[in-house]
Amino acid sequence: MEITVVGGGYVGLVTSACFANLGHTVRIIEIDSHKVEQINKGIPPIFEEGLEEILTRTIGKNLTAQSDYKSIENSDVFFICVGTPPQEDGSANLCYLAQAAESIGAAIQGTKKYQVITVKSTVPPGTTESVVLPAVLNASGRIRETIGFCMNPEFLREGKAIEDFQNPDRIVIGGDSQDAISTVKKVYEGVPGPVIITSLPAAEMIKYASNAFLAMKISFSNEIGNICKKLGIHVYEVMNGVGYDHRINPHFLNAGLGFGGSCFPKDVMALIRLAERNNEEPVLLSSVIEVNEKQPDRIVSLLKERISTINNKRIAILGLAFKDNTDDVRDSRAIPVIRSLLNEGADIVAYDPMATDSMKRYYPDLQYVKSAGNALKGADACLILTEWPEFKELESEFDTMKSRVIIEGRRILSIEGVEGVCW
Repeated sequence: MEITVVGGGYVGLVTSACFANLGHTVRIIEIDSHKVEQINKGIPPIFEEGLEEILTRTIGKNLTAQSDYKSIENSDVFFICVGTPPQEDGSANLCYLAQAAESIGAAIQGTKKYQVITVKSTVPPGTTESVVLPAVLNASGRIRETIGFCMNPEFLREGKAIEDFQNPDRIVIGGDSQDAISTVKKVYEGVPGPVIITSLPAAEMIKYASNAFLAMKISFSNEIGNICKKLGIHVYEVMNGVGYDHRINPHFLNAGLGFGGSCFPKDVMALIRLAERNNEEPVLLSSVIEVNEKQPDRIVSLLKERISTINNKRIAILGLAFKDNTDDVRDSRAIPVIRSLLNEGADIVAYDPMATDSMKRYYPDLQYVKSAGNALKGADACLILTEWPEFKELESEFDTMKSRVIIEGRRILSIEGVEGVCW
């Protein structure tokens, strides 16, 4: 099939590459010309395991990128993968989505073939029908029956996105007609996993509900961890026992600094604002955010208890990305931790295997080093903020610290004498 993907960011690029890998002909529309140039050279502008190999196989053959909407009028399916960033109040900003829909509509004026416009961006329920559908129809001047509309949410974990696309837990397709749904199903032929067919707003809500539930599991585990720490109980022993219950399962029960990244914080807040606009008080969701926001303060408070004062102390920060195997620092728990330490007058030395350049956009004046060992030399304390596997191998490097105060925000170390933020 001929596919156009609007948005060459994380979701759009991974989706495009994987569709091309299935044999479809795919065009990526990305307004950032530098990113377009990189993609067309087979250079991923983001880090994602396996992505470069797919680009090498497909770029210039059945995958290309461009900065305009030219020559896309004959595409069978359009996937909108633009950002829906939070507004000041936390609700979703849909302006990029509306612009993409209008541009697609203008590009397919006069086209006679049946085409399907599919939203992959995370959007509040009702958005495809109330924003995308009218924008496309108005800009195209075409009648309703000639265009189908679907919502096909993504469930890609950063660092494991290719694997998640190729082996999904489920493929959710919400559609306004059977023809539209059937067309999108054909795009996924060859991808294993159950296909769940829903209405448009139900598909939109599935994405929000999934992320909110996973975020809730993390905040729940952190709250249990905070209680366990006061009682002298190891929370990882507790949650290990809890996770064996098949009704719960062990995933996302790791207590620590909380959740970050581009999805969970944004999506939970957007769902809260959506509930409030409909005169509902989302008590549980609000608590999920509240617990998450307090966790970084806990590790700083714990550090102050252990070294009494932070002012002029050399603090080694290991890990800046919001999780391992990515260079993404969006809503990383390292950001509020670093902010608090700087406010206390700390001398920070930071290391991350991939995310240094990303964090420099937030804190350009920090001292960044090229290895964990360099960060630890002469440090008064060390905070582990990301669960990078290489940190598990550290041992003698901690002997070079001025004082051996080591506090984990993520449970990764295997040495003695380490304390966790809530264990």
